[in-house]
Amino acid sequence: MGARQLTTTLIPILCGIVAAAVAIGLTPLAALLARRVGAVDFPSVRRIHTRPTPRLGGLAIMGAVLVPSLYYLPVDPQARALIVGAVMIGLIGVVDDIFGLDPIVKLVGQVACASIPVSAGLTIDHVTLPILGVHTLGAMQYPVTVLWFVAIVNMINFIDGMDGLAAGVAGLSAINFAILAASLNRADPAILAASIAGACAGFLVFNFHPARVFMGDSGSMFLGFVIAGVAVNGVLKSAATVALFGPLLVLAIPILDTSFVIMRRIKHGQPVYLADRSHFHHRFFKIGWGQRKTVLAMYGWCALLGVLALVIRFVPYRTRSGGWQLTGTIVLGLCIGISVAAAVYLIYVLEILKWRNTPVVKLVRERASSRGRGGSVA
Repeated sequence: MGARQLTTTLIPILCGIVAAAVAIGLTPLAALLARRVGAVDFPSVRRIHTRPTPRLGGLAIMGAVLVPSLYYLPVDPQARALIVGAVMIGLIGVVDDIFGLDPIVKLVGQVACASIPVSAGLTIDHVTLPILGVHTLGAMQYPVTVLWFVAIVNMINFIDGMDGLAAGVAGLSAINFAILAASLNRADPAILAASIAGACAGFLVFNFHPARVFMGDSGSMFLGFVIAGVAVNGVLKSAATVALFGPLLVLAIPILDTSFVIMRRIKHGQPVYLADRSHFHHRFFKIGWGQRKTVLAMYGWCALLGVLALVIRFVPYRTRSGGWQLTGTIVLGLCIGISVAAAVYLIYVLEILKWRNTPVVKLVRERASSRGRGGSVA
């Protein structure tokens, strides 16, 4: 086994294992610290949990990612800048978990933190489009990349509303990015992504329903930041076909959820940052799905889209002359079909079943049932 293969394959796996072990060891300590400083999430009308739960689990996640990645990452300015920005945004999350911060203050902090790796050269300097090829962004690479960081940070933060959801989705996304980055011989993002996956797995020991600790903004913003950086350095900067669609597929769940919620809030004239219960996981919960069933369904959806991204990367469905390979095309078509079917099913569950359970429809069904039995309704 060559040195490059060792760096892009075995070392990321080792980092993931170490990160999981560190997360398991640090999470109870983070929960204890959260209780002592008052960073406790109490039940409310908007929240699903029913008992006070400590936040600051993000500190354990940060420690778990940093221990292996800092040891193995070379002295690379971009990788180091990404780590510095991630730690800074994680600390902003810690302050928010303890004291609470104004949304505008958090947004300014997110932009400032995103500027750290961007100023070090970690930017989306081009976009690879199927058929159309590679297109450079020029000076637009800097604001586009800052926007990418801030968007992914808030997307991961938005889905952190149910036990194990954000950690599971982030962990599954990180696994995909680790595989994609390793296949593109990008060791640094592969190591970081594997460390994220391991940290999330270890944290889920305490965070899966019923959760004993929450990651808080310290965890969700840290994870979103590092995942955004890994996506840029590991996939988006390449010229491979998967460069654009890979990150969009891997992160499709938080992207779709956030897009839907923002459009709904704009439609109703509400502030974009206003918290509510219109996220996918809240809507599943409203129609009677429990937390475990909802989270596992979201995991499955995320995994399917991740597999589709890997198929696009690894399954040869085009010939060198530009034609289509039969076997690869069939595999790709099946994966696309299954992913679309899963999306249609979940939309059916969210929209049709919700409609069937509205008070008006229930009343109509009850009256129809009563007439069928020969009864009368006053």
